[in-house]
Amino acid sequence: MKWNTTEKLKNLLFELVSWESETLTEGEQEFSRKLVSKLHELSYFQHHPEHLQVSEVDYDRQVVSALYMQEGIRDTVVLISHFDTVQFDEYGSFKPLATKPEELTNAFLANPNLLNESARKDLQSGDYLFGRGVMDMKMGLSLHMQLLERAIEEEWPINLLLLTVPDEEVNSAGMRQAVKHLAALKEAKDLNIVLFLNSEPSFTQDPDDTSEYIYSGTIGKIMPAALFYGKETHVGEPFKGMTAAFMSAFLTTEMEWSEKFKEEQFGETTPLPVSLQLKDLKDRYSTQTPYRAVSLYNVFLLKRSAEEIMTIFEDVATTAMAKCQERYEEVCARHGAKAVGKIRVIRFEDLQKYALEKLGVQSVNDIINSVIINNSLDDREKSLKIADQLMINCQELAPATVLLFAPPYYPPANSSDDPLVKGAISILLDEAKKYDIPLEQIHYFNGICDLSYCQSNETKEWHSYERNTPVWGKTYDIPFKDIAKIGAPVLNVGPFGKDPHQISERLHKKSGLEEMPELLYKLMQYVMTQREETKFRKI
Repeated sequence: MKWNTTEKLKNLLFELVSWESETLTEGEQEFSRKLVSKLHELSYFQHHPEHLQVSEVDYDRQVVSALYMQEGIRDTVVLISHFDTVQFDEYGSFKPLATKPEELTNAFLANPNLLNESARKDLQSGDYLFGRGVMDMKMGLSLHMQLLERAIEEEWPINLLLLTVPDEEVNSAGMRQAVKHLAALKEAKDLNIVLFLNSEPSFTQDPDDTSEYIYSGTIGKIMPAALFYGKETHVGEPFKGMTAAFMSAFLTTEMEWSEKFKEEQFGETTPLPVSLQLKDLKDRYSTQTPYRAVSLYNVFLLKRSAEEIMTIFEDVATTAMAKCQERYEEVCARHGAKAVGKIRVIRFEDLQKYALEKLGVQSVNDIINSVIINNSLDDREKSLKIADQLMINCQELAPATVLLFAPPYYPPANSSDDPLVKGAISILLDEAKKYDIPLEQIHYFNGICDLSYCQSNETKEWHSYERNTPVWGKTYDIPFKDIAKIGAPVLNVGPFGKDPHQISERLHKKSGLEEMPELLYKLMQYVMTQREETKFRKI
Protein backbone atom coordinates (compact mmCIF):
# COMPACT_ATOMS: atom_id res chain seq x y z
CA MET A 1 0.00 0.00 0.00
CA LYS A 2 1.19 3.47 -0.86
CA TRP A 3 -0.18 5.58 2.01
CA ASN A 4 -0.85 3.16 4.90
CA THR A 5 1.91 4.22 7.32
CA THR A 6 2.66 7.48 9.10
CA GLU A 7 5.79 8.04 7.03
CA LYS A 8 4.05 7.27 3.73
CA LEU A 9 1.15 9.54 4.67
CA LYS A 10 3.58 12.35 5.51
CA ASN A 11 5.31 11.95 2.15
CA LEU A 12 1.93 12.11 0.40
CA LEU A 13 1.07 15.30 2.32
CA PHE A 14 4.41 16.88 1.38
CA GLU A 15 3.87 16.02 -2.26
CA LEU A 16 0.37 17.54 -2.33
CA VAL A 17 1.56 20.67 -0.52
CA SER A 18 4.44 21.04 -2.98
CA TRP A 19 1.92 21.29 -5.83
CA GLU A 20 1.21 25.01 -5.51
CA SER A 21 -2.50 25.58 -6.02
CA GLU A 22 -3.34 29.16 -5.11
CA THR A 23 -6.87 29.97 -6.24
CA LEU A 24 -7.11 31.27 -9.82
CA THR A 25 -3.55 30.35 -10.77
CA GLU A 26 -2.02 27.87 -13.19
CA GLY A 27 -1.05 25.76 -10.17
CA GLU A 28 -4.71 25.27 -9.30
CA GLN A 29 -5.39 24.20 -12.88
CA GLU A 30 -2.54 21.70 -12.85
CA PHE A 31 -3.32 20.24 -9.44
CA SER A 32 -6.34 18.25 -10.65
CA ARG A 33 -4.32 16.72 -13.47
CA LYS A 34 -1.49 15.75 -11.12
CA LEU A 35 -3.97 14.27 -8.66
CA VAL A 36 -5.68 12.17 -11.32
CA SER A 37 -2.29 10.80 -12.30
CA LYS A 38 -1.53 10.07 -8.64
CA LEU A 39 -4.82 8.25 -8.06
CA HIS A 40 -4.33 6.28 -11.25
CA GLU A 41 -1.35 4.61 -9.56
CA LEU A 42 -3.89 2.59 -7.56
CA SER A 43 -4.59 -0.67 -9.38
CA TYR A 44 -8.33 -0.30 -8.75
CA PHE A 45 -8.50 2.73 -11.05
CA GLN A 46 -6.33 1.01 -13.62
CA HIS A 47 -8.97 -1.74 -13.75
CA HIS A 48 -11.88 0.71 -13.41
CA PRO A 49 -10.72 3.89 -15.18
CA GLU A 50 -14.35 4.98 -15.62
CA HIS A 51 -14.54 5.47 -11.82
CA LEU A 52 -11.85 8.17 -11.94
CA GLN A 53 -13.38 11.26 -13.50
CA VAL A 54 -12.98 15.01 -13.78
CA SER A 55 -15.68 17.63 -14.21
CA GLU A 56 -14.93 20.97 -15.82
CA VAL A 57 -15.56 24.06 -13.70
CA ASP A 58 -14.24 27.29 -15.28
CA TYR A 59 -10.90 28.90 -16.11
CA ASP A 60 -9.54 25.41 -16.99
CA ARG A 61 -10.15 24.13 -13.45
CA GLN A 62 -11.56 20.70 -12.66
CA VAL A 63 -13.33 18.74 -9.95
CA VAL A 64 -11.77 15.32 -9.35
CA SER A 65 -13.98 12.37 -8.37
CA ALA A 66 -12.69 8.90 -7.53
CA LEU A 67 -15.31 6.23 -6.81
CA TYR A 68 -14.61 2.93 -5.07
CA MET A 69 -17.77 0.87 -5.59
CA GLN A 70 -18.72 -2.58 -4.40
CA GLU A 71 -21.03 -4.56 -6.66
CA GLY A 72 -24.57 -4.79 -5.32
CA ILE A 73 -24.09 -2.03 -2.74
CA ARG A 74 -25.70 1.39 -2.98
CA ASP A 75 -24.73 3.03 0.33
CA THR A 76 -22.06 5.65 -0.29
CA VAL A 77 -19.96 7.98 1.85
CA VAL A 78 -18.79 11.07 -0.03
CA LEU A 79 -15.40 12.42 1.06
CA ILE A 80 -15.39 16.19 0.48
CA SER A 81 -12.23 18.30 0.28
CA HIS A 82 -10.73 21.25 -1.58
CA PHE A 83 -7.25 21.55 -3.02
CA ASP A 84 -6.93 25.29 -3.63
CA THR A 85 -5.15 27.54 -1.14
CA VAL A 86 -5.10 31.25 -0.48
CA GLN A 87 -2.17 33.33 -1.70
CA PHE A 88 1.16 33.23 0.13
CA ASP A 89 2.78 36.61 -0.52
CA GLU A 90 3.00 37.19 3.24
CA TYR A 91 5.91 34.73 3.40
CA GLY A 92 8.14 37.37 1.81
CA SER A 93 11.65 36.08 1.17
CA PHE A 94 10.50 32.68 2.47
CA LYS A 95 7.87 32.39 -0.27
CA PRO A 96 9.87 29.72 -2.20
CA LEU A 97 9.68 27.59 0.97
CA ALA A 98 5.96 28.17 1.66
CA THR A 99 5.01 24.83 0.06
CA LYS A 100 7.94 22.88 1.53
CA PRO A 101 6.85 22.15 5.12
CA GLU A 102 10.07 20.72 6.52
CA GLU A 103 12.29 23.35 4.94
CA LEU A 104 9.98 26.18 5.99
CA THR A 105 9.74 24.86 9.55
CA ASN A 106 13.54 24.73 9.76
CA ALA A 107 13.79 28.24 8.31
CA PHE A 108 11.43 29.53 10.98
CA LEU A 109 13.56 27.85 13.65
CA ALA A 110 16.43 30.03 12.45
CA ASN A 111 14.18 33.11 12.18
CA PRO A 112 11.49 32.73 14.92
CA ASN A 113 10.77 36.46 15.16
CA LEU A 114 8.75 36.23 11.94
CA LEU A 115 6.06 34.40 13.92
CA ASN A 116 3.65 35.50 16.64
CA GLU A 117 4.29 34.42 20.22
CA SER A 118 1.90 31.45 20.12
CA ALA A 119 3.40 30.18 16.86
CA ARG A 120 6.95 30.55 18.20
CA LYS A 121 6.01 28.41 21.19
CA ASP A 122 4.54 25.74 18.91
CA LEU A 123 7.59 25.93 16.66
CA GLN A 124 9.95 25.27 19.56
CA SER A 125 7.85 22.32 20.71
CA GLY A 126 8.63 20.41 17.52
CA ASP A 127 5.00 19.27 17.34
CA TYR A 128 4.01 21.31 14.28
CA LEU A 129 4.68 21.56 10.57
CA PHE A 130 4.39 24.98 8.91
CA GLY A 131 3.38 25.76 5.34
CA ARG A 132 0.66 27.00 3.01
CA GLY A 133 -2.04 24.38 2.67
CA VAL A 134 -0.50 21.97 5.16
CA MET A 135 -3.47 22.59 7.47
CA ASP A 136 -6.08 24.09 5.13
CA MET A 137 -6.64 21.55 3.74
CA LYS A 138 -4.21 19.20 2.04
CA MET A 139 -3.87 17.10 5.18
CA GLY A 140 -7.59 16.44 4.88
CA LEU A 141 -7.24 15.40 1.24
CA SER A 142 -4.30 13.14 2.14
CA LEU A 143 -6.39 11.44 4.82
CA HIS A 144 -9.20 10.86 2.33
CA MET A 145 -6.77 9.31 -0.15
CA GLN A 146 -5.50 7.01 2.60
CA LEU A 147 -9.10 6.01 3.46
CA LEU A 148 -9.87 5.34 -0.19
CA GLU A 149 -6.83 3.12 -0.61
CA ARG A 150 -7.65 1.21 2.57
CA ALA A 151 -11.24 0.65 1.46
CA ILE A 152 -9.99 -0.76 -1.85
CA GLU A 153 -7.36 -3.02 -0.29
CA GLU A 154 -9.67 -4.33 2.45
CA GLU A 155 -12.73 -4.47 0.17
CA TRP A 156 -14.99 -2.52 2.48
CA PRO A 157 -18.71 -3.31 2.09
CA ILE A 158 -19.57 0.31 1.36
CA ASN A 159 -18.89 2.74 -1.49
CA LEU A 160 -16.48 5.65 -1.06
CA LEU A 161 -16.48 8.65 -3.38
CA LEU A 162 -13.53 11.01 -3.04
CA LEU A 163 -14.63 14.40 -4.33
CA THR A 164 -12.05 17.19 -4.24
CA VAL A 165 -12.61 20.63 -5.71
CA PRO A 166 -10.91 23.91 -6.68
CA ASP A 167 -12.04 27.41 -5.69
CA GLU A 168 -13.31 26.76 -2.17
CA GLU A 169 -11.43 29.84 -0.97
CA VAL A 170 -13.18 32.37 -3.24
CA ASN A 171 -16.56 31.55 -4.80
CA SER A 172 -16.91 27.77 -4.30
CA ALA A 173 -17.33 27.38 -8.05
CA GLY A 174 -15.73 23.96 -7.69
CA MET A 175 -18.25 22.62 -5.21
CA ARG A 176 -21.19 24.13 -7.03
CA GLN A 177 -20.08 22.22 -10.12
CA ALA A 178 -19.33 19.12 -8.06
CA VAL A 179 -22.95 19.06 -6.90
CA LYS A 180 -24.12 18.81 -10.52
CA HIS A 181 -21.55 16.10 -11.23
CA LEU A 182 -22.56 14.18 -8.11
CA ALA A 183 -26.29 14.39 -8.87
CA ALA A 184 -25.65 12.88 -12.31
CA LEU A 185 -23.33 10.21 -10.89
CA LYS A 186 -25.80 9.32 -8.16
CA GLU A 187 -28.49 8.70 -10.74
CA ALA A 188 -26.23 6.85 -13.18
CA LYS A 189 -24.81 4.50 -10.51
CA ASP A 190 -27.96 4.36 -8.34
CA LEU A 191 -26.00 5.50 -5.29
CA ASN A 192 -27.56 6.05 -1.87
CA ILE A 193 -25.55 8.79 -0.19
CA VAL A 194 -25.58 8.18 3.57
CA LEU A 195 -23.01 10.77 4.67
CA PHE A 196 -20.94 13.70 3.45
CA LEU A 197 -17.65 13.62 5.34
CA ASN A 198 -15.44 16.68 5.16
CA SER A 199 -12.02 16.90 6.81
CA GLU A 200 -11.46 20.63 7.11
CA PRO A 201 -9.10 21.27 10.04
CA SER A 202 -10.29 21.90 13.56
CA PHE A 203 -10.37 25.65 14.27
CA THR A 204 -9.38 27.08 17.65
CA GLN A 205 -12.07 29.09 19.39
CA ASP A 206 -9.61 31.56 20.93
CA PRO A 207 -5.79 32.07 20.88
CA ASP A 208 -5.18 29.88 23.94
CA ASP A 209 -7.62 27.12 22.96
CA THR A 210 -6.07 23.63 23.00
CA SER A 211 -9.26 21.62 22.40
CA GLU A 212 -9.94 19.83 19.14
CA TYR A 213 -13.34 19.74 17.49
CA ILE A 214 -15.62 17.75 15.26
CA TYR A 215 -18.50 19.53 13.60
CA SER A 216 -22.03 18.29 12.90
CA GLY A 217 -22.84 21.21 10.64
CA THR A 218 -21.46 24.33 9.03
CA ILE A 219 -22.34 27.97 9.44
CA GLY A 220 -23.98 29.82 6.56
CA LYS A 221 -22.87 33.12 5.06
CA ILE A 222 -24.70 35.62 2.91
CA MET A 223 -23.82 39.13 1.70
CA PRO A 224 -26.56 41.75 1.70
CA ALA A 225 -25.41 44.71 -0.35
CA ALA A 226 -26.68 48.21 -1.05
CA LEU A 227 -26.44 50.83 -3.76
CA PHE A 228 -26.93 54.37 -2.46
CA TYR A 229 -28.15 56.73 -5.15
CA GLY A 230 -28.47 60.33 -4.01
CA LYS A 231 -28.51 63.57 -6.01
CA GLU A 232 -25.41 65.18 -7.47
CA THR A 233 -24.57 68.84 -6.97
CA HIS A 234 -21.65 71.28 -6.89
CA VAL A 235 -19.94 71.50 -3.53
CA GLY A 236 -20.76 75.21 -3.52
CA GLU A 237 -24.49 74.37 -3.53
CA PRO A 238 -24.68 71.48 -1.04
CA PHE A 239 -28.43 71.71 -0.42
CA LYS A 240 -29.25 71.07 -4.06
CA GLY A 241 -28.11 67.48 -3.65
CA MET A 242 -27.65 64.55 -1.27
CA THR A 243 -24.38 62.67 -1.05
CA ALA A 244 -24.30 58.89 -1.13
CA ALA A 245 -21.67 59.04 1.59
CA PHE A 246 -24.22 60.66 3.91
CA MET A 247 -26.80 57.97 3.11
CA SER A 248 -24.38 55.08 3.47
CA ALA A 249 -23.26 56.22 6.91
CA PHE A 250 -26.72 55.67 8.33
CA LEU A 251 -27.16 52.16 6.97
CA THR A 252 -23.66 51.09 7.96
CA THR A 253 -24.28 52.39 11.49
CA GLU A 254 -27.44 50.30 11.70
CA MET A 255 -25.91 47.18 10.11
CA GLU A 256 -22.59 47.02 11.95
CA TRP A 257 -22.94 44.57 14.89
CA SER A 258 -26.72 44.55 14.50
CA GLU A 259 -28.35 42.18 16.99
CA LYS A 260 -31.27 41.73 14.60
CA PHE A 261 -29.23 39.25 12.57
CA LYS A 262 -28.07 37.28 15.60
CA GLU A 263 -29.04 33.60 15.65
CA GLU A 264 -28.57 30.98 18.35
CA GLN A 265 -28.86 27.21 17.99
CA PHE A 266 -27.56 24.44 20.25
CA GLY A 267 -26.09 27.13 22.49
CA GLU A 268 -23.94 28.50 19.64
CA THR A 269 -24.30 32.03 18.34
CA THR A 270 -23.53 33.68 15.02
CA PRO A 271 -20.88 36.42 14.91
CA LEU A 272 -22.58 39.77 14.38
CA PRO A 273 -22.64 41.49 10.96
CA VAL A 274 -19.76 43.68 9.84
CA SER A 275 -18.97 45.74 6.76
CA LEU A 276 -16.89 44.09 4.04
CA GLN A 277 -16.77 47.03 1.66
CA LEU A 278 -17.89 50.65 1.55
CA LYS A 279 -16.94 53.01 -1.26
CA ASP A 280 -18.31 55.74 -3.52
CA LEU A 281 -18.35 55.26 -7.27
CA LYS A 282 -16.53 58.43 -8.31
CA ASP A 283 -13.60 57.31 -10.42
CA ARG A 284 -11.79 60.65 -10.38
CA TYR A 285 -11.61 63.87 -8.39
CA SER A 286 -13.96 66.74 -9.12
CA THR A 287 -16.05 69.26 -7.18
CA GLN A 288 -19.18 67.30 -8.01
CA THR A 289 -20.43 65.57 -4.88
CA PRO A 290 -20.34 61.73 -4.77
CA TYR A 291 -23.94 60.74 -5.37
CA ARG A 292 -23.48 56.98 -5.85
CA ALA A 293 -21.92 54.56 -3.37
CA VAL A 294 -22.02 50.86 -2.56
CA SER A 295 -21.61 48.67 0.49
CA LEU A 296 -21.27 44.97 1.28
CA TYR A 297 -22.15 43.40 4.62
CA ASN A 298 -21.25 39.98 6.00
CA VAL A 299 -24.10 38.10 7.68
CA PHE A 300 -23.76 34.61 9.18
CA LEU A 301 -26.65 32.14 9.30
CA LEU A 302 -27.61 29.10 11.33
CA LYS A 303 -31.15 28.41 10.10
CA ARG A 304 -32.49 31.52 8.41
CA SER A 305 -33.25 31.58 4.70
CA ALA A 306 -32.27 34.19 2.14
CA GLU A 307 -35.79 35.62 2.23
CA GLU A 308 -35.68 36.03 5.99
CA ILE A 309 -32.35 37.86 5.73
CA MET A 310 -33.66 40.15 2.98
CA THR A 311 -36.72 40.96 5.09
CA ILE A 312 -34.55 41.88 8.10
CA PHE A 313 -32.15 43.82 5.86
CA GLU A 314 -35.07 45.76 4.37
CA ASP A 315 -36.36 46.57 7.86
CA VAL A 316 -32.92 47.78 8.99
CA ALA A 317 -32.48 49.83 5.81
CA THR A 318 -35.91 51.42 6.18
CA THR A 319 -35.07 52.45 9.74
CA ALA A 320 -31.66 53.76 8.65
CA MET A 321 -33.05 55.82 5.77
CA ALA A 322 -35.80 57.25 8.00
CA LYS A 323 -33.09 58.50 10.37
CA CYS A 324 -31.10 59.80 7.40
CA GLN A 325 -34.16 61.64 6.06
CA GLU A 326 -34.93 63.13 9.44
CA ARG A 327 -31.39 64.41 9.89
CA TYR A 328 -31.33 65.76 6.33
CA GLU A 329 -34.63 67.62 6.69
CA GLU A 330 -33.53 69.14 10.01
CA VAL A 331 -30.45 70.65 8.32
CA CYS A 332 -32.52 71.84 5.33
CA ALA A 333 -35.05 73.51 7.64
CA ARG A 334 -32.33 75.30 9.57
CA HIS A 335 -30.92 76.76 6.37
CA GLY A 336 -34.17 77.46 4.59
CA ALA A 337 -33.43 74.92 1.88
CA LYS A 338 -35.87 72.66 0.05
CA ALA A 339 -35.33 68.91 0.36
CA VAL A 340 -34.54 67.10 -2.90
CA GLY A 341 -36.96 64.28 -2.06
CA LYS A 342 -37.80 61.33 0.16
CA ILE A 343 -35.38 58.41 0.23
CA ARG A 344 -36.85 55.21 -1.15
CA VAL A 345 -35.78 51.73 -0.06
CA ILE A 346 -36.06 49.39 -3.05
CA ARG A 347 -35.30 45.71 -3.49
CA PHE A 348 -33.33 44.94 -6.64
CA GLU A 349 -36.18 42.79 -7.97
CA ASP A 350 -38.50 45.82 -7.80
CA LEU A 351 -35.94 48.10 -9.46
CA GLN A 352 -35.56 45.59 -12.29
CA LYS A 353 -39.33 45.31 -12.70
CA TYR A 354 -39.63 49.11 -12.86
CA ALA A 355 -36.82 49.30 -15.42
CA LEU A 356 -38.44 46.63 -17.58
CA GLU A 357 -41.72 48.53 -17.63
CA LYS A 358 -40.00 51.81 -18.42
CA LEU A 359 -37.24 50.73 -20.80
CA GLY A 360 -38.39 47.42 -22.21
CA VAL A 361 -36.85 43.97 -22.10
CA GLN A 362 -34.24 44.55 -24.81
CA SER A 363 -32.86 47.74 -23.26
CA VAL A 364 -32.61 46.19 -19.80
CA ASN A 365 -30.91 43.10 -21.21
CA ASP A 366 -28.44 45.29 -23.07
CA ILE A 367 -27.63 47.20 -19.88
CA ILE A 368 -27.08 43.98 -17.92
CA ASN A 369 -25.06 42.29 -20.66
CA SER A 370 -22.77 45.30 -21.03
CA VAL A 371 -21.76 44.71 -17.41
CA ILE A 372 -21.60 40.92 -17.59
CA ILE A 373 -19.10 40.90 -20.47
CA ASN A 374 -16.67 43.13 -18.57
CA ASN A 375 -14.18 40.52 -17.37
CA SER A 376 -12.25 43.06 -15.31
CA LEU A 377 -15.08 42.97 -12.76
CA ASP A 378 -15.73 40.14 -10.31
CA ASP A 379 -19.20 38.86 -9.41
CA ARG A 380 -19.60 41.30 -6.53
CA GLU A 381 -18.60 44.29 -8.66
CA LYS A 382 -20.87 43.15 -11.47
CA SER A 383 -23.82 42.80 -9.10
CA LEU A 384 -23.44 46.35 -7.82
CA LYS A 385 -22.68 47.73 -11.30
CA ILE A 386 -25.90 46.26 -12.73
CA ALA A 387 -27.96 47.93 -10.00
CA ASP A 388 -26.07 51.17 -10.59
CA GLN A 389 -26.64 51.16 -14.34
CA LEU A 390 -30.35 50.46 -13.94
CA MET A 391 -30.64 53.35 -11.47
CA ILE A 392 -28.80 55.71 -13.84
CA ASN A 393 -31.58 54.95 -16.31
CA CYS A 394 -34.28 55.37 -13.66
CA GLN A 395 -33.04 58.47 -11.83
CA GLU A 396 -36.56 59.59 -11.07
CA LEU A 397 -36.52 57.00 -8.26
CA ALA A 398 -33.68 58.84 -6.50
CA PRO A 399 -32.79 59.42 -3.77
CA ALA A 400 -32.93 55.68 -3.16
CA THR A 401 -31.18 52.80 -1.48
CA VAL A 402 -31.30 49.63 -3.58
CA LEU A 403 -30.98 46.37 -1.65
CA LEU A 404 -29.50 43.24 -3.23
CA PHE A 405 -27.40 40.15 -2.61
CA ALA A 406 -23.82 39.75 -3.81
CA PRO A 407 -22.15 36.34 -4.23
CA PRO A 408 -21.10 34.04 -2.75
CA TYR A 409 -23.88 32.51 -0.70
CA TYR A 410 -23.26 29.59 1.66
CA PRO A 411 -26.50 28.14 3.04
CA PRO A 412 -26.18 26.72 6.56
CA ALA A 413 -26.23 22.94 7.00
CA ASN A 414 -26.66 20.90 10.16
CA SER A 415 -27.08 17.22 11.04
CA SER A 416 -26.77 17.35 14.83
CA ASP A 417 -30.05 15.47 15.27
CA ASP A 418 -29.37 12.85 12.61
CA PRO A 419 -29.12 9.34 14.18
CA LEU A 420 -26.09 8.29 12.10
CA VAL A 421 -24.22 11.50 12.91
CA LYS A 422 -25.10 11.32 16.61
CA GLY A 423 -23.82 7.76 16.76
CA ALA A 424 -20.67 8.65 14.85
CA ILE A 425 -19.90 11.54 17.18
CA SER A 426 -20.38 9.30 20.22
CA ILE A 427 -17.91 6.79 18.76
CA LEU A 428 -15.39 9.51 17.92
CA LEU A 429 -15.54 11.08 21.37
CA ASP A 430 -15.01 7.68 23.01
CA GLU A 431 -12.11 6.82 20.72
CA ALA A 432 -10.48 10.20 21.35
CA LYS A 433 -10.20 9.39 25.05
CA LYS A 434 -7.94 6.43 24.22
CA TYR A 435 -5.45 8.84 22.65
CA ASP A 436 -5.92 11.60 25.24
CA ILE A 437 -7.29 13.90 22.54
CA PRO A 438 -9.28 16.81 24.05
CA LEU A 439 -12.04 16.34 21.47
CA GLU A 440 -15.37 18.16 21.61
CA GLN A 441 -18.41 18.54 19.37
CA ILE A 442 -19.39 21.86 17.83
CA HIS A 443 -22.64 22.07 15.93
CA TYR A 444 -21.55 24.61 13.31
CA PHE A 445 -18.14 24.76 11.66
CA ASN A 446 -17.22 28.45 11.88
CA GLY A 447 -14.69 28.53 9.05
CA ILE A 448 -17.28 28.40 6.20
CA CYS A 449 -16.97 25.32 3.99
CA ASP A 450 -18.39 23.42 1.04
CA LEU A 451 -20.70 21.29 3.20
CA SER A 452 -23.10 24.21 2.68
CA TYR A 453 -23.91 22.68 -0.71
CA CYS A 454 -24.58 19.15 0.54
CA GLN A 455 -27.93 19.68 2.24
CA SER A 456 -31.15 21.23 1.05
CA ASN A 457 -32.71 23.58 3.59
CA GLU A 458 -34.51 26.09 1.41
CA THR A 459 -37.63 25.74 -0.73
CA LYS A 460 -39.50 28.72 -2.12
CA GLU A 461 -37.03 31.05 -0.36
CA TRP A 462 -34.52 30.22 -3.12
CA HIS A 463 -36.43 32.57 -5.36
CA SER A 464 -35.73 35.55 -3.11
CA TYR A 465 -32.00 35.00 -3.57
CA GLU A 466 -32.34 34.45 -7.30
CA ARG A 467 -34.48 37.55 -7.88
CA ASN A 468 -32.26 39.85 -5.82
CA THR A 469 -28.85 38.68 -7.05
CA PRO A 470 -28.20 40.68 -10.25
CA VAL A 471 -25.71 38.19 -11.71
CA TRP A 472 -27.90 35.15 -11.01
CA GLY A 473 -27.99 32.75 -13.94
CA LYS A 474 -25.35 34.77 -15.78
CA THR A 475 -22.04 34.44 -13.95
CA TYR A 476 -23.25 32.87 -10.70
CA ASP A 477 -25.75 30.25 -9.61
CA ILE A 478 -26.31 27.61 -6.96
CA PRO A 479 -27.71 24.26 -8.14
CA PHE A 480 -30.49 24.16 -5.56
CA LYS A 481 -32.41 21.42 -7.39
CA ASP A 482 -29.35 19.18 -7.60
CA ILE A 483 -28.59 19.81 -3.92
CA ALA A 484 -32.09 18.52 -3.14
CA LYS A 485 -31.30 15.34 -5.13
CA ILE A 486 -28.07 14.56 -3.25
CA GLY A 487 -28.90 15.95 0.20
CA ALA A 488 -27.61 13.82 3.09
CA PRO A 489 -26.22 14.21 6.64
CA VAL A 490 -22.98 16.17 6.98
CA LEU A 491 -20.03 15.77 9.32
CA ASN A 492 -16.61 17.41 9.53
CA VAL A 493 -13.76 15.47 11.14
CA GLY A 494 -10.31 16.85 10.47
CA PRO A 495 -6.83 17.40 11.88
CA PHE A 496 -5.86 19.97 14.47
CA GLY A 497 -3.94 23.03 13.36
CA LYS A 498 -3.71 26.77 13.84
CA ASP A 499 -3.70 30.09 11.98
CA PRO A 500 -5.17 29.24 8.57
CA HIS A 501 -4.50 31.93 5.94
CA GLN A 502 -1.58 33.33 7.96
CA ILE A 503 2.18 33.04 7.66
CA SER A 504 1.99 30.90 10.81
CA GLU A 505 -0.41 28.32 9.32
CA ARG A 506 0.60 25.03 10.89
CA LEU A 507 -0.48 21.42 11.37
CA HIS A 508 -0.16 19.40 14.55
CA LYS A 509 1.87 16.45 13.30
CA LYS A 510 0.56 13.79 15.67
CA SER A 511 -3.04 14.85 15.10
CA GLY A 512 -2.80 14.79 11.32
CA LEU A 513 -0.49 11.86 10.74
CA GLU A 514 -1.23 9.48 13.62
CA GLU A 515 -4.45 10.22 15.48
CA MET A 516 -6.77 11.33 12.68
CA PRO A 517 -6.16 8.23 10.51
CA GLU A 518 -7.31 6.07 13.42
CA LEU A 519 -10.35 8.22 14.21
CA LEU A 520 -11.48 8.27 10.58
CA TYR A 521 -11.02 4.50 10.35
CA LYS A 522 -13.15 3.98 13.49
CA LEU A 523 -15.74 6.34 12.05
CA MET A 524 -15.93 4.34 8.82
CA GLN A 525 -16.15 1.08 10.76
CA TYR A 526 -19.15 2.49 12.60
CA VAL A 527 -20.84 3.61 9.37
CA MET A 528 -20.30 0.16 7.85
CA THR A 529 -21.73 -1.48 10.95
CA GLN A 530 -24.81 0.71 10.69
CA ARG A 531 -25.12 -0.24 7.05
CA GLU A 532 -25.05 -3.94 7.87
CA GLU A 533 -27.85 -3.40 10.37
CA THR A 534 -30.10 -1.78 7.75
CA LYS A 535 -30.30 -4.53 5.12
CA PHE A 536 -33.10 -2.78 3.28
CA ARG A 537 -30.53 -0.46 1.75
CA LYS A 538 -28.99 -3.28 -0.26
CA ILE A 539 -30.08 -3.88 -3.83
